[in-house]
Amino acid sequence: MKTKNNIPVGIDDIPVLSKEDFHARVSDLLSDDRAHCIAYFALKKENGYRLFIGTANDASQDIDVQATEITPADEPESFTPMHNAMHAFEREIHEQFGISFRNHPWLKPLRYSFDRYNKKATPDNFPFFSIDSDELHEVGVGPIHAGIIEPGHFRFICEGEKVLHLEIVLGYQHRGVESMMRGGAPDLKKMLLSETIAGDSTVAHALGYVSAIEALAEVKPDTKLQAERCIALELERIAIHTGDTAALCMDVAYQFGQVTCEALRTIVINTVQMWCGNRFAKGLIRTGGTNYPADSAICRQIRSNLHETVTRYRDIASKILSLPSLLARFEDIGVVTKEQALLAGLTGLSARASGLERDIRKTHPFQYYNQCANAIVTEPSGDVLARLKQRISEIEQSFNNINRFLDAIEHPESAQKRPEYSPALKPNQLCFSLTEGWRGEICHTVMTDSAGNIALYKIKDPSLHNWFGLALAVRNQDISDFPICNKSFNLSYCGFDL
Repeated sequence: MKTKNNIPVGIDDIPVLSKEDFHARVSDLLSDDRAHCIAYFALKKENGYRLFIGTANDASQDIDVQATEITPADEPESFTPMHNAMHAFEREIHEQFGISFRNHPWLKPLRYSFDRYNKKATPDNFPFFSIDSDELHEVGVGPIHAGIIEPGHFRFICEGEKVLHLEIVLGYQHRGVESMMRGGAPDLKKMLLSETIAGDSTVAHALGYVSAIEALAEVKPDTKLQAERCIALELERIAIHTGDTAALCMDVAYQFGQVTCEALRTIVINTVQMWCGNRFAKGLIRTGGTNYPADSAICRQIRSNLHETVTRYRDIASKILSLPSLLARFEDIGVVTKEQALLAGLTGLSARASGLERDIRKTHPFQYYNQCANAIVTEPSGDVLARLKQRISEIEQSFNNINRFLDAIEHPESAQKRPEYSPALKPNQLCFSLTEGWRGEICHTVMTDSAGNIALYKIKDPSLHNWFGLALAVRNQDISDFPICNKSFNLSYCGFDL
């Protein structure tokens, strides 16, 4: 069965294949480099489990949906040996249900979810990869870190100062977000919860939830509302990319670049606060309507503030890219090749900085991007410098996008609907909702039962795949380069530990 982004399908219409046909069909789809898995999950049935998978093709803009059924004793064939990015999905299914995948290279826990199948598995007894050698040593960092960042453990295997292998263990703060989204109809509580999935991606995750609920309720937002939502999404991208530029400058002691970019980020988030009363846009994205329509005064202020921000950012970016001392610390550091990015399933900025064209705004458009095309910008070298330059290019692109979207709002004073938090959802439906957050591809998968209640809710943040990109980036680097590599990805702990 084929569908599109935010187009629900009937659960009973999804073909249930034999295990052999399921594996052959999905393997065939994933053999195309333009295709990737957006969701793979299990649903407990009376006598076993039903496995569902969605694979998105970036060329056709289609999403293929397949299913198969297994008994508790079955060991379905693993996709991972041929399609490496599938390891995370299969490890999650194994962790949640105890399902074993035949020929999976290493079925070890992924997240340590609170409702995991094996409660004896904890981060304290994680089966780390190890090398038996008198010439190597291990360096452990975390889970408690200096400052206020969230918990995560990093285990380095080093030869002298050179990193041979990094293993990242998360799952210390599993919040049970998916379980809280299940059950009953959509409501304000679920809407608020969607904004907290990853605090630096409030708009992106809220939009993933809203788009799915509106699709299942057959609610079509008007053009102006769609444009406003995309403006907010691009403002979020500019704010984070500007802050990340500051963080990279800080890590190489370029204080002028740091404080300048921090000040510019403040202008952007204060613009969002002027619009909706919250610097991170909480309360702005709502199902069916808005409490904060963008009138002509708000539109003018957005234009004015963005013009100042981007003009000053261009100036500091040109200085950053002309400093030999800074370039020497960024160039050829933390390289992830295009082939590695493809194998690891990287998304968003991390993928595009390695030359991989992955951008949901273009390949599986949503909201106003359906009417206003978005080009894919990439960098070829895949190093820290490429990830910095990618941010610089994307800020410019977002600036242009916002101006185009503002131009498209012909009647800023026109009346808009108020939010509707509990619309009736179509029963027995499955919907994939893809959005392109500043970090990359976000997927919210929603399934309804016969009464139209939310029976299943799955969330995939870009960090699910991109943390493994960081582990690749530090191989054969000095361990002192880890902070710079880490900052260049800026991944989410809570986006991973759902």
